[in-house]
Amino acid sequence: MKKIFLAGAIGLLIFSCSKKENTAAVATSSETTSVSEPAPSNLSGDQIMETLDCSGCHSVSERMIGPSYQEIAGKYSEKDIDLLASKIIEGGSGVWGGVPMAAHPQVSKKDAKKMVEYILSQKK
Repeated sequence: MKKIFLAGAIGLLIFSCSKKENTAAVATSSETTSVSEPAPSNLSGDQIMETLDCSGCHSVSERMIGPSYQEIAGKYSEKDIDLLASKIIEGGSGVWGGVPMAAHPQVSKKDAKKMVEYILSQKK
């Protein structure tokens, strides 16, 4: 009987402690979401893309789930850098078919532009 009571008391203690930590984490999390933009990296566009999930849907020369970088470069130009950078960050759909591109909100605008510049450099 004492073992059951002791186990219940320990469980309640752990639950109550974890509840306080979660509340603090939620408060901290909501405070950090007000930060405007992620810090840019010192990596090149292709290096940034290697750290993300881009290669799961795109390649340089062959269409996969999404268009190849060469196809994108053939359709867009340097005047579209801001538009394409926004699509990397916010996601998009409908331009290349029915499969939507996932959003990448962790990517800064500066890094997204580096990625687009790399993609546009793949023009045939």
